Amino acid sequence: MTDDSTRTDEHDPSPDLESDTSTEAARRASRERIMADARRMRDDAKRVGRETGRNLGQFDYRRPRGPVKADLEDTHGHYPHDTHPILVPGIAIDEQRRKYSLDTIIFAIAGGLTVAFVIWGISSPASVASVAQTAYDWATLNVGWLFNLVAIIILVSLLILAFSPYGKIPLGKDGETSEFSTFSWVAMLFAAGIGIGVLFFGPSEPLTYFISPPPLTNDPGTTEALHGAMAQTYFHWGFHAWAMYALVGGAIAYAAYRRGRSLLLSSIFQTLFGKRQTEGFAGKLVDIFAIVATLFGTAAALGIAAMQIGTGVSIVSGAGPMTNNMLVVIILVLTLGFIISAVSGVSRGIRYLSSINIVLTVGIVALVLFLGPTLYLLNLLPSAFMEYLGSMFDMMGRSLSWGAETQEFQSLWTVYYWAWWISWSPFVGTFIARISRGRSIRQFILGTIFIPSTLLFVAYGIMGGTSIWMYRSGASGFTDSMEAPEVFFTLIDNLPYVEWLPFVVIIVLAIFFITSADSASVVMGMLTSRGDQEPKKWVVVFWGLVMSGIAVVMLLLGDASALEGLQQLVIVTAVPFALVMLFIIVAWFKELRTDPLALRRQYALNAVDNAVVAGADAYGDDFALQVVPTEPGDGANGGIDSEHGDYTDWYQRTDENGEPVGFDYETGEWADGWTPDDDSTTAEDSASTEESTAAEADAASTTDVDSGTASASESDPDSATDSEADSGSDRREDHS
Repeated sequence: MTDDSTRTDEHDPSPDLESDTSTEAARRASRERIMADARRMRDDAKRVGRETGRNLGQFDYRRPRGPVKADLEDTHGHYPHDTHPILVPGIAIDEQRRKYSLDTIIFAIAGGLTVAFVIWGISSPASVASVAQTAYDWATLNVGWLFNLVAIIILVSLLILAFSPYGKIPLGKDGETSEFSTFSWVAMLFAAGIGIGVLFFGPSEPLTYFISPPPLTNDPGTTEALHGAMAQTYFHWGFHAWAMYALVGGAIAYAAYRRGRSLLLSSIFQTLFGKRQTEGFAGKLVDIFAIVATLFGTAAALGIAAMQIGTGVSIVSGAGPMTNNMLVVIILVLTLGFIISAVSGVSRGIRYLSSINIVLTVGIVALVLFLGPTLYLLNLLPSAFMEYLGSMFDMMGRSLSWGAETQEFQSLWTVYYWAWWISWSPFVGTFIARISRGRSIRQFILGTIFIPSTLLFVAYGIMGGTSIWMYRSGASGFTDSMEAPEVFFTLIDNLPYVEWLPFVVIIVLAIFFITSADSASVVMGMLTSRGDQEPKKWVVVFWGLVMSGIAVVMLLLGDASALEGLQQLVIVTAVPFALVMLFIIVAWFKELRTDPLALRRQYALNAVDNAVVAGADAYGDDFALQVVPTEPGDGANGGIDSEHGDYTDWYQRTDENGEPVGFDYETGEWADGWTPDDDSTTAEDSASTEESTAAEADAASTTDVDSGTASASESDPDSATDSEADSGSDRREDHS
């Protein structure tokens, strides 16, 4: 009985089995529907992707126009120009409407203080020397650590920034291509690393470290001292120096070409200080510090150039040792040349000479390589570079804690260099910002830090290695007590077939002096003219005269062969701007957090994370993503208040008077019908238009920096639509 019942149960379908069969069929049908929906969504996604690719660069930057817009209006306020912050493509400086004029407060304070200093220094150099020495002693003893800390923090921060997701953010609008080709950009960075420093410090600084190594390092005159001398020189002129330039240049380029602000140091701090303070006291204070630092840093370079020229003239003419009076005369003659270039419209010719200068400087280095100990230098260059990399952390760690001798060395060399680079960063930063528009932050930072540094390593290795080789070989004229300006000319004197070279070197140095003064004066003119890229000529001449006056005072504080006066004032005046550099890091990082590209990435991460969790929870492995509206607070923003002023205030367009005005990001049209052609210019601006147009046709740009002169070929594709004020930019093209 039991067996029969069992067999009957085995062969007769039961209600439970029928239910299981129907359930399995329903599941198969459900899976088929899901797969069909997934295929349909995949096909739609491919179609949308193809359409997006075709329309890339022509996005509709306005808020959604579909049926969900009404719902959004109920839950969200209005964004500026009806544009969500993650959809803003960026704003370029030449798209903004602003009036430029002399900032009387900045000009009066910075100009008044520096003119008073020059008068004081010329009338009573002894009292200035006493005060400068006291301030220098205090600064090197009490804040030397600050300069070391600033140099380390800047380099580390920029490397972190370069390799972070923020590194993808462009220094320009979305989709904007680089203004210059990679080759041209590299060439300009190369040119920025060539100049006075190569001819003055290149031969003398490594020789000094070889004869008198830094305390607690190597014995003088040894093989270890040779490589240590090259590493110490590379440390001062390498990655840390160019990181300071990259920080200021990158922050300025971002503010001008991504956020549409003026080319001012204070523009960097708008997110940190607020617009009111940036345009008020805090911003003016930053610009004043930048002017003072640039004045003294550039004056030090001009003083060094004058010392080198004076030594050359003394050797060539046989006039005997240089005196302060002779150096003052040289500075006055070269200042006259600067004034002529600034007011007579011959800047285009100066630009050509500057380009020739770069070629001549490279040629001089090449002559030293091939006429000097070529094989020795080819072996030294890679060894010196690896020694630099291996000992970098050791050199970064030296401070007062190593003893009084190390502190004295740091004050005379490392702290002085850090202060000098900090002083030069507004000037050099403005130049490299100008040539880097459209490049990503990552490319800008890595290129600016490593390309010029590497090229300087080669130049300094050749010049320094040759001077050390000649000293060890007992070459004529080399002694333990040589003054720095004499080393280069003594080196030349020991090379065959180049008896004519000292005359060329004097001309090269003279042009460096004139174009450096001209270029730096324009940058300071911009800082006192609310960012005007073509400041008035009298303002440029004023700053050039003040700069030359400071150079005279610096030299009067020492003697004709000493650098003490230059070093003291550079270090003292760089202290305030060292603090500004730290604030630049904070301000730039904070602003990058609200960048449209950074917000898009954050929205994308939030949206994908939420969708993946929800999809896996509901459908397991078989789900696809689709954009649908959500309840407020449940969307991709992840808690970001996109209507907050931190995200929206910056792209509210205004007219020339700062009043809000409508703007369409899709068409680029202003609500009041304004176009760039509507800008009016002053009579002086109009008079300079022809010269500017000719300069742009020449497509050349030259800037001297602390370690050299930068020259570039460039053209302005937007010149046909720019205002006369923008197109009348020969000086901007020349120097900034």
